[in-house]
Amino acid sequence: MSPSKQVTDAIIQQGMLPLYFNADETVSVEVLQAVYKAGVKAIEYTNRGEAALKNFTKLVQVRNAEMPGLLMGIGTIKNLQQAEEYLKAGADFLVSPGFVAEVASYAVSKDIFYAPGCMTPSEIIAAENAGIKFIKLFPGNMLGPEFLSGIKDIFPKLLFMPTGGVDTTKENIEGWFKAGVCAVGMGSKLISKKLMEQKDYLTIEKMTKEVLELIATIKK
Repeated sequence: MSPSKQVTDAIIQQGMLPLYFNADETVSVEVLQAVYKAGVKAIEYTNRGEAALKNFTKLVQVRNAEMPGLLMGIGTIKNLQQAEEYLKAGADFLVSPGFVAEVASYAVSKDIFYAPGCMTPSEIIAAENAGIKFIKLFPGNMLGPEFLSGIKDIFPKLLFMPTGGVDTTKENIEGWFKAGVCAVGMGSKLISKKLMEQKDYLTIEKMTKEVLELIATIKK
């Protein structure tokens, strides 16, 4: 199976993509272990701040040693140089807050999964014309499920995943799936700053498990 299809399938299967960042390397590792225990097979670490690359490199080492089958993605990629640095560090896939043409063209040529953030039909068209198949609707809470319902018919071949403000409630998640998403991106509503500050990894694991189960039920 092609590398990009492997990532696509993993995200669709779990129905969500958890994402987080923490400047502390140990906290970053502990969160990764918690969501892996909960059953996550694909996760996005966010490229924020000085510690991100060093932490990500450590996460890849830990994954290689003790988390078989986990796909590690990197988010907030804004240029090709960042993409190449993280791919060298072991990233399996790339995510951006916007559409970055040079990253799209590189990813498509190398069969690397790339989900650009899009907020308008023009951006989605640009991404589709660049060969991208998977769109991150961002920020999700600004756009809402109605936005996707309104444009989905124009893009029958694309997969959509909202990120930003997606809540852990049944009502919110169900609304998105009814509108036609293949998954939801879940950041601070799932892996909150507060839980990371309190080092409450058991709650992170429990909540992640609950969201995975909720999504599995909604998809049925």
